[in-house]
Amino acid sequence: MNIGAHVRGGGKLVPSLEAGVEIGATSIQVFVQSPRMWKPSQYAPDVLAAYRDAQAAHPSVRQTFCHATYLINLASADRELYEKSVACLTSNLSVARAMAASGVVLHVGSHKGAGFEEVVKQIAEAFERALDDAAPTPDGWPDCPILIENAAGAGGTVGRSLDEIAALIDACGGDERLGLCIDTQHLWASGVDYSSVSGTQALLDDVASSVGVERLACLHLNDSKIELGGNRDRHANIGEGTIGPMGLAPLVGHPLIRELPLLLEVPGDGDGPRAQDVIAARQVVATGVALYDGTSSSALVGKTVRAAKVTTVKESAKASKAVKASKTTQVTKATKSTKATKVSKTAKATKVSKVIKTAKTAKTTKVAKIDKTTKAAKTTKAHKTVTPTKVTPVKKAKKP
Repeated sequence: MNIGAHVRGGGKLVPSLEAGVEIGATSIQVFVQSPRMWKPSQYAPDVLAAYRDAQAAHPSVRQTFCHATYLINLASADRELYEKSVACLTSNLSVARAMAASGVVLHVGSHKGAGFEEVVKQIAEAFERALDDAAPTPDGWPDCPILIENAAGAGGTVGRSLDEIAALIDACGGDERLGLCIDTQHLWASGVDYSSVSGTQALLDDVASSVGVERLACLHLNDSKIELGGNRDRHANIGEGTIGPMGLAPLVGHPLIRELPLLLEVPGDGDGPRAQDVIAARQVVATGVALYDGTSSSALVGKTVRAAKVTTVKESAKASKAVKASKTTQVTKATKSTKATKVSKTAKATKVSKVIKTAKTAKTTKVAKIDKTTKAAKTTKAHKTVTPTKVTPVKKAKKP
């Protein structure tokens, strides 16, 4: 398991790795500037290079994530605030790329009652501008995606459902530089009950059929001060909230989740996650893994795959009908959408193949059966067998 925590960044950055070590974390999350100020922090190139090298060589902290500034609101109708938000996100992404971070976690913002559909286009434009204008990732290092975090559901917040997050990614043409960070407290506050094995499976089927499991890069592991469906963002220490260890266990113990970075954003004693919080999180994951003992991991993953395929088949049929009835410009748009779907489906197969291979009770024959079923589907094209590999986000080429 990979239990991480939000820790202090600081001007030299490298000490944040040791802050993670002090509490037993195996991944960390940091702010690269004040979360409540617009002024960006300035880091010398040698400081950023030193961090890349230190992270790559670190014996226990595996990954670093950066959290974007809270002030960002890409859904704002105020043009000045919108432009400041785009510039801030671009700056945060530039630093994260230079650190070789595994992702920039982002709260998209709030439309303030204007309606989600009214702000999709401007948010998509903001994503593309930040992704294209941020300083490039240094040669030889993997690219750093923007990870859209689900919202707690209060007011006009954007990203309060997986469908909203999927719509934002679709509006960017399925850009592979966009991913997902799930916050357990935000899910709970939004009314998503994953506190049972069946509830967790339903959630992951929803992830697979909307955003795609291959885009899920990390989780924020938090208990909640708010009841289920309370629609407020209020984190609690593990075991001190309304979800509780047994409510979190089915999710974090699931075969698709247990090895992802699980980042604590709990209050601790008021200064963030402590060593005892990391220990509590490990115990919850161990309890969750035990819930699935005796259940085939390939069967659990297979169910998620089937849910995704059913949705894909329906969407393909609708797209085909739309193409026939549309004008040339609409056909071009549908073609781009189809290509994005192929990439998404291939990536999903990669993620699932990896989990099935690592599961102790997985059977190769069951995977083959799933592949045959896929090949037989009339509304989809045949897939080549995907070699289990880690999905690496593909950096989108800049326009000349």
